[in-house]
Amino acid sequence: FVGSVRCVQETDSLLEHADVVATFDNQAIYEICRKNLMIENPFYSHINKLIAQVISSTTASLRFDGALNGDLKSFQTNLVPYPRLHFMLSSYAPIISAERVFHEQLSISEITNAAFEPASIMSKCDPKTGKYYACCLMFRGAVVPSEVKAAVSAIKSNKAIQFISFCPTGIKCGIN
Repeated sequence: FVGSVRCVQETDSLLEHADVVATFDNQAIYEICRKNLMIENPFYSHINKLIAQVISSTTASLRFDGALNGDLKSFQTNLVPYPRLHFMLSSYAPIISAERVFHEQLSISEITNAAFEPASIMSKCDPKTGKYYACCLMFRGAVVPSEVKAAVSAIKSNKAIQFISFCPTGIKCGIN
């Protein structure tokens, strides 16, 4: 009960004093560690490393140049329709164990689709039961912009991933 009250109190503060808020849920990240990273009993150190990786990747555009580089301020300006709706549902893909990392060869389309799967989302929810306001996809590494464009087109045509009617094309991409 105390955690719930504190969460409500902090939400009000974040509404007033933050430009963008990334949400993370320990239970969801614990499940990601168990199922995707094959860690039988994850500790907080595992959860914290995964959160640090997500935040590091999110802010990579501030530190490195890229083909379609964009900073967080431009994403927030272009994707947040109302100032009080600035809570990001964070996702990270691919999330694969260290044993499988050298055996997996995923395409840009597969990685993009994985980012929309509940198993990759850092909060315990299923976005397929609702709609997205907007989406920011940030790619790192040797990524071809035409492949990103094709993957985004496939996402837009996917009926399971829906956007609100007044912002149907709300996907912005960055490549670092």
